[in-house]
Amino acid sequence: MPHLTVEYSANLPQLPAAPLLQQLNDVLLASGLFAGPDIKSRAVPLPVFLVSDEPEGHAFVHVKLALLSGRPPEVKKLLSQQLLDALQRSCPWPAELAVQLCVELMDIERDGYSKVTVQ
Repeated sequence: MPHLTVEYSANLPQLPAAPLLQQLNDVLLASGLFAGPDIKSRAVPLPVFLVSDEPEGHAFVHVKLALLSGRPPEVKKLLSQQLLDALQRSCPWPAELAVQLCVELMDIERDGYSKVTVQ
């Protein structure tokens, strides 16, 4: 834990997915709340998407961070803002697109989460 998912519209082919994941992981590590091996991150391009009712001129990147429940709201707010800041700095955004960047933090109930590491 945590699980970080970056979903992005496929009209952003210049998005540096692997470096972006590393930048976002670095934010989580710098918080001191997580150990490196516990962070699982992935980037998922979305070939089929729609922003509002306009098929052209729009794009998005949506970062989801799933955490075990119990963190205070101020910690979640700080993590959300730090991830958004890193996302904004991650690459030059295309001038011809209105790119929406957002971060969502979600709780995973502790009672329903199980994990094991096998070797």
